[in-house]
Amino acid sequence: MAAPAVIEMANKLAEECLAVQKETGEDRLFMQVGDVLGASSQTLEEAFLTAIRTRMAEIQGRTFLAKRLQAHRAAQTPE
Repeated sequence: MAAPAVIEMANKLAEECLAVQKETGEDRLFMQVGDVLGASSQTLEEAFLTAIRTRMAEIQGRTFLAKRLQAHRAAQTPE
């Protein structure tokens, strides 16, 4: 397991990377960042990729739930 300082750095970098991905539309930018990190620190690379994947999974989960709720509400609305 990575040191708390490494995890904190990875979490901050993951948040920044996701913001840049959203603004630029480059949905695989995190892979390039991971490659850059891996060239000098495999530990930070692994922590970063874990942070990115968990955040992306959360986004997908929230999107799924929002769509499910929207469909449910649409089905409940009388026409």
